[in-house]
Amino acid sequence: MSRPSRSSRPDRAAGAAAGPPLQAPRAASLNAGRRSRELARLAEGATVDVLVVGLGATGAGAALDAASRGLTVAAIDAHDLAFGTSRWSSKLIHGGLRYLATGHLDVAHESAVERGILMERTAPHLVRPQPFVLPLTPLVSRGQAAVTWAGLRAGDLLRASARTSRTTLPGPRTLSAVETRHMAPVLRPTGLRGGLLSWDGQLTDDARLVTAVARTAAAHGAHILTRTRALAVSGTGARVRDELTGEELEIRARTVINAAGVWAGGLVDDVRLRPSRGTHLVLRSEDLGGLTAGMHIPIPGESNRFVLVLPQGDGRVYVGLTDEPVEGPVPDVPDVPETDIGFLLDVLGSALDVPLRRDDVVGAFAGLRPLLDTGPAAGSAGPGRTADISRRHAILTSAGGVVTVVGGKLTTYRRMAQDAVDAALVSGGVSAGPSRTAGLPLVGAAPAGVLARLEAPRRLVRRYGVEAPAVHALGLADPVLAAPVVPGHPVTRAELVWAVRHEGALDASDVLDRRTRIGLVDEDRRAAQDAAREALERCSL
Repeated sequence: MSRPSRSSRPDRAAGAAAGPPLQAPRAASLNAGRRSRELARLAEGATVDVLVVGLGATGAGAALDAASRGLTVAAIDAHDLAFGTSRWSSKLIHGGLRYLATGHLDVAHESAVERGILMERTAPHLVRPQPFVLPLTPLVSRGQAAVTWAGLRAGDLLRASARTSRTTLPGPRTLSAVETRHMAPVLRPTGLRGGLLSWDGQLTDDARLVTAVARTAAAHGAHILTRTRALAVSGTGARVRDELTGEELEIRARTVINAAGVWAGGLVDDVRLRPSRGTHLVLRSEDLGGLTAGMHIPIPGESNRFVLVLPQGDGRVYVGLTDEPVEGPVPDVPDVPETDIGFLLDVLGSALDVPLRRDDVVGAFAGLRPLLDTGPAAGSAGPGRTADISRRHAILTSAGGVVTVVGGKLTTYRRMAQDAVDAALVSGGVSAGPSRTAGLPLVGAAPAGVLARLEAPRRLVRRYGVEAPAVHALGLADPVLAAPVVPGHPVTRAELVWAVRHEGALDASDVLDRRTRIGLVDEDRRAAQDAAREALERCSL
């Protein structure tokens, strides 16, 4: 394909500036006013090169990939950025060790490559190295420990093959029982032989990653339109409805990408998915006191599955995850079955020295993975376990020319988006150059040295990157905005205002459930409602 002439739009890869901005780059800001103007422009009949349906990680990634190639783009979602699966992950950017163990070498290598891209180039402010301890309890045989250690060494070879620096991700090593308990004092000492230490990438917040991708796409000229539902999709556009006003309009496009995740089959015929539910618990950090690392807790009776214990640095710890098939209609927000909660608590009980009861679970969330249904597992008369389905993504082109992207996982969203755009350009006969996103910093990104010198609290830097001083300045200018939204939780009222002014939050749910994640704990969500409404009112004046 030939490369088109460069767009007249400025190439604003946020984070490329030499110093921190005093305010968000205007071209990267998403808000209610921008949404209204861009919907009105599309309603007048303009044709875009690419229409993307779905604004999870892959859909937002496709919008950025296409827009950064100089194409005109509209990307829509019936709800909000990261409304679906992309906000319910384990918040891990991992190198594919599990896929290596199951023989999916290509998926494992792809995961390791994409992890390195996020950590070292595109989002170093959002993805940081995270140590993990696998405790060698009496339930872990010496044979299992040897196999796991070999796997961790193989994972380090994956890191090297992906050219990720050892400085970014240190190598694995064995721990004594004393060292293991120092990193995870909550572990039961009886029978503890030691531990295995490894490193992986941890996201500050998966929904924040999606927001950064979408804002970066907007900085390249993409129309990012939440609360815009696709009613009917074809290879030349879609009939959509503005969910805020009820008005319907046509969006014309030269090519269309269906990135609706678990809802993709409802837009295009012949896309068969087998959703898998992954459940996480939310615990208070004090209940698991003194964790300086995440943990892999082996699931009794399973040779290659673990429950993850993930400290978040905000007074919360996530514990997950399950892998259970889901039958029937796909809900907007999946329920968390009590059986999943009981299962996760039981696994924790096999290794921890403190009793954790149902009352200690202050929140829980579940996400549905959009796994491609490839038929019964080999040698099986039934449908097989969703845990056994490959996480390799698939690109499907319908007879009508709609390109659907399914499968995959959060770590590989960028490559999924690139492949989807490549296929869509072929399907629609649209010319563009190669993908640029492997080297394109997201909003807020900067080298580690620049991030370290920013004059803002470290917590804000980990969430906003080079925009952290601007968020912090809101609180310096108005002491009311400097106050925490909820006692015991670090999010300030300034962050709520920033979410409305610059990150496309349109209502209290957007602010609390996806821009800040306060809403993961029902008690905190109720306490923060008034502050969220005040932020929305302040920004509407």
